[in-house]
Amino acid sequence: MAMTVMMNKTRDLLEDLVRESSFNWALTRRTSFHGDDEFDDLSRSPSGRQATSIAALSPIANLVVARCSLILGVSVDDIQHNFDAKASEAIRRPSRYARNLVEYCCFTTLALSTRVAGYLSDKSFHRLTFDMMLAWDSPASSQPPSPQAKEGGERPVGVEAFSRIAPAIPSVADVVNCSNIFNVLTASTGGRLSFAIYDKYLRNLDRAIKKMKTQSESSLLSDLRFHRGEKILDMDGTLTAQPVLEHVGNSAWPGRLTLTDHALYFEALKVVAYNKPKMYDLADDLKQCIKPELTGPWGSRLFDKAVMYKSISLSEPVFMEFPELTGHSRRDYWLAIMREVLYAHRFLRKFQIEGVEKEEMLLKAVLGILRLQALVELVPSQIIRYETLLTFSLCDQLPGGDLILETLAGMIASRRLERTNESDSGSLMHYSTSALGILSNLGVVSQVSNDESLLVGEMIVGEMTTLERAVTESMTNYKKVEQAQATVDVVKVDGLDTNLALMKELLHPGIKLGNFLVTLASWDDPVKSFVFCCACFYIILRGLLGYLLVMVFLLVAIFILLTRFINQGRPIDQVKVMAPPSMNTMEQLLAVQNAISQVEELVQNGNITLLKLRGLLLSVSSQAANTAILTLVLMALTVAILPAKLILFVIFLEIFTRQSPPRRASTERWARRWREWWFSIPAAPVVLERDKVEKM
Repeated sequence: MAMTVMMNKTRDLLEDLVRESSFNWALTRRTSFHGDDEFDDLSRSPSGRQATSIAALSPIANLVVARCSLILGVSVDDIQHNFDAKASEAIRRPSRYARNLVEYCCFTTLALSTRVAGYLSDKSFHRLTFDMMLAWDSPASSQPPSPQAKEGGERPVGVEAFSRIAPAIPSVADVVNCSNIFNVLTASTGGRLSFAIYDKYLRNLDRAIKKMKTQSESSLLSDLRFHRGEKILDMDGTLTAQPVLEHVGNSAWPGRLTLTDHALYFEALKVVAYNKPKMYDLADDLKQCIKPELTGPWGSRLFDKAVMYKSISLSEPVFMEFPELTGHSRRDYWLAIMREVLYAHRFLRKFQIEGVEKEEMLLKAVLGILRLQALVELVPSQIIRYETLLTFSLCDQLPGGDLILETLAGMIASRRLERTNESDSGSLMHYSTSALGILSNLGVVSQVSNDESLLVGEMIVGEMTTLERAVTESMTNYKKVEQAQATVDVVKVDGLDTNLALMKELLHPGIKLGNFLVTLASWDDPVKSFVFCCACFYIILRGLLGYLLVMVFLLVAIFILLTRFINQGRPIDQVKVMAPPSMNTMEQLLAVQNAISQVEELVQNGNITLLKLRGLLLSVSSQAANTAILTLVLMALTVAILPAKLILFVIFLEIFTRQSPPRRASTERWARRWREWWFSIPAAPVVLERDKVEKM
């Protein structure tokens, strides 16, 4: 308890410091770097003394460090000395010193400034964080500015700088999907982020957060939301031009759809009010399934604009339709945010996360949805893949996404253990009143760890965290999957006859091998068949079948290696297929009809076989059943007495020598007896019952 009080007092002291002094002074000034005169003006402290510049840093980096020192309330020299004292030799290497020092200042400042309520509303904060990215891009004095063209007199930011700085602001980006956010923001600017777009994105995000807060504090569904403290994330169906229809069975009702961080609520619209809301839970383990679906009038499947929700608590699935004139972007958006909440709770249940950590992970999903809302207002929905901008949905898609979630769960467990240890030793802790000391006591800036890493908040200066490494590896694999999928999309052909021709060509080696084995089994060439038969007998009797499989696998592996070595750098040979003659519409319809008839005949024959077996098991014909009983008893005795190797030998001998000259006549005679016995088995009776449909 004493530690909690001390932490609260320390946090209040920090917020007062930030609100009343250096933070406002630093951020209310024009903070972009355009020339030496402006740098001289901004590099002065509140007391008017000239701030010290660091020789190893570039002008923009010195500007950012100076503003960070004002926010932290310490001098530039103190920041540098603190960094030199805490950083290891590897972090302070000359080739990495400038960028690591910039990272240290940025991470420390952001860890402090993001504790102030409403920081996203301040455009000066937008400029400060953007300049941090510019400083990260060009940190060293010996490093020339980035060669990219300037927009409106200032340089844009690259993906590496954004991916490094933005995740330090939890509301702006997440480690898992920050590169995807950057790609959406720069879709129209050639992969470089300008301040105008970045500023608009943060303003949209601020509005989305305020909207969520206003809706969550309202009386809407308050009785249902109060128990779990649910936050309202989005709402639809309130406008007549954009209704939401709930399909249950053959009926459809317009209404208002509300998504919280625990459930989905639908309120059917009456004449002047809404009915009692229906709740579709997303938090509990109800085997929920959410997927896109087709809907239409009277249960038809015409329009691809709906989401299906199914769980064990419902007797039948529920369909939410989002009508719009063109496309299905509304449906895709709601599908993505519903799944994000569902996947977040699955993650919490899988790793048994409770308490503060549970709220933190739910907040991660909530912030992802709010960021998506900000991006939807900023760029056209056609270029947005909603699921790639949501943390848990993206992990569900990425190769190795489960490893990312395991890494995230491991970080949560480590943080919980660290909090427990700090709580146990709370009476022995001392708190410094200096700004950097307060940051260290709050856990914002850590001491040098055993692995010589410098941890600031959840970011490590100069290197990637375990989560960042897992995400990077997964993204690399995802790019390979996308490249492979692109080749799949190219080779797809249309038409049943064309696909059959392609399949026949691809299976040609297997077909040739099968025809060769059939030729051997038919004894068309007795010499070859006899040699093959003797070789197989030897392999079976000597127990070499397992070694034969080993040799086959090794030969295939050697073939792949040789092919890769020989064809290195050469294009892969294309599969050449003789395209079948084109058919007109009538011929295509006749071909489809013939194919359906053949499939129907195959299904009928399969059903007859199953009914005959059922009749045999139920002893419909006593004579056929007696033969089956005797055969099964003999087979059971054979399996019980003879070794498996000998049984395999007998089976191969029986199958392979059927068409040999000495056995051909007896084989035909036994085949005839078998057919006669099979035809003598009556099929089990079948009665077709149809549901009685009441006439309306």
